[in-house]
Amino acid sequence: MLFSSITFLYFFLPVVLLLYFLAPRRLKNTVLLLASLVFYAYGEPRLVVLMLASVLSGYVHGLLIERFRGKRLGRVFLVSSICFSLAPLLVFKYADFFLTNLNALGASLPLLKLALPIGISFYTFQILSYTVDVARGTTKAQRNIIDLATYIALFPQLIAGPIVRYTDVEAALRTRTHSTEAVGDGALRFSIGLGKKVLLANLLGELCAALKAAEPSVLGSWGYAVSLCLQIYFDFSGYSDMAIGLGTMLGFRFPENFNYPFIAKSATEFWRRWHMTLGSWFRDYVYIPLGGSRVGAWKHVRNILIVWCLTGFWHGASWNFIAWGLFFGVLLIAEKLFFGRWLERAPRALQHVYLLLAALISFLIFDAATLADAGKAIAGLFGGAPFTNAQGLYSLSSYFVVLVLAAFGATPLPKMLFTRFAATPVGEKLTPILSLLFMAALLLVSTAYLVDGSFNPFLYFRF
Repeated sequence: MLFSSITFLYFFLPVVLLLYFLAPRRLKNTVLLLASLVFYAYGEPRLVVLMLASVLSGYVHGLLIERFRGKRLGRVFLVSSICFSLAPLLVFKYADFFLTNLNALGASLPLLKLALPIGISFYTFQILSYTVDVARGTTKAQRNIIDLATYIALFPQLIAGPIVRYTDVEAALRTRTHSTEAVGDGALRFSIGLGKKVLLANLLGELCAALKAAEPSVLGSWGYAVSLCLQIYFDFSGYSDMAIGLGTMLGFRFPENFNYPFIAKSATEFWRRWHMTLGSWFRDYVYIPLGGSRVGAWKHVRNILIVWCLTGFWHGASWNFIAWGLFFGVLLIAEKLFFGRWLERAPRALQHVYLLLAALISFLIFDAATLADAGKAIAGLFGGAPFTNAQGLYSLSSYFVVLVLAAFGATPLPKMLFTRFAATPVGEKLTPILSLLFMAALLLVSTAYLVDGSFNPFLYFRF
């Protein structure tokens, strides 16, 4: 069930909110857990069992790890927890990748062809962070299995994050406050995310599809690369906004996941702004345990490459995702060891051009079905076809306003202008009314697009 669907917006969410706010405090987590299981079962009823098994494993292992923390048996249970958590992910998401590559080397093994459980990459990482934090003594094991299951299965962040650590919501699982103001703030954030998804990402997806179907041209290749970058950004950041908004309505404070990544001046800064919860997860649970930067130069390079190979592989079981991760890994290494200081002293315009070009190339790798397709898409940016043609020019001109709005919306300028206006005497009076009207307009127009049956994919479902 997509957040950007009529079923969710006008049936599931209103019913859940009504039951949640009517429920007594002691039953609110139970209501959320049941609602989350219904949400998950809506698309994949049989795989609810897999999620519940993962929850039970995390619960039991958390108690055992805490009971024997600091002892050999505690470390055994930690390893066992990691294995039990990763096993379903490896089977459902990566088994066919390994089998396909073994077959390419001469084996003749049948593929499993298993459906990928929605959100498995996200809830697996949440369980791993919980049991590792218990082992480290960062948090205490949760005795109430309903509370732990609510954290793992919580529907706002279940299918696309942000990756919420147990320590982020530990206190809120026990007790949280609710207010009309929080519900209003959450609803506004959700509406903004819905608008980003439906009114920008979906339309940019239509443009990408049109340019992909057109005859090749250099202008079309650049238009496709720019549209693709913006589509992925608004698709995922819009979903993150919706998740954060839903969490706020329910009394949770989820971590931010995006911070205007396209204004970055280096690949290093880009990854401090893009999918921030994933970056911090790999930093704290992989990079630092490997030694981080407090090792020799070659081990430092090794650590970066391992983290970015895993980052790419986390996104999908395909060589193009691994290549995408390693592309950024190599860039980060080059910035740290070779031209990072020069880049810092370069004109800001040049810094931005460098980063934007790197981002365009990276997401062409990310989007491609094969490495050969990625090579063709990148080569298309630099010639080998007419500069333009009627099909590509027509598509770009038809969606020109959407491209301009998306480029503008990917910067902090809209928020800065709104903040300055809200700080004025007139703005202080009008902001509550304008926010309400803006939210209503976004919901109304987005609904109109959804009712019309417009293009409404969600890219991160495959992760």
